[in-house]
Amino acid sequence: MYNSSNVADKINLILKNKNISQKTMLKDCELNKNIISTMLSRGSMPKADNLAKIADYLDCSVDYLLGRTDNPQSHKS
Repeated sequence: MYNSSNVADKINLILKNKNISQKTMLKDCELNKNIISTMLSRGSMPKADNLAKIADYLDCSVDYLLGRTDNPQSHKS
């Protein structure tokens, strides 16, 4: 099973490296402003389509966010 805290941490790390705020990303992706904090506090995982929106926005793969690969660019051929 996937750990939502690990996914949230990975998202936050990428955001920090890209100098983008959570608020900006969530607004641009049209997602609930509490999605990351809910992942951390309640352990809930976002729906697959929302996770895909985040991955697309961050230009990484969903597999990378989920910890299934160490290569953030695994979605590119």
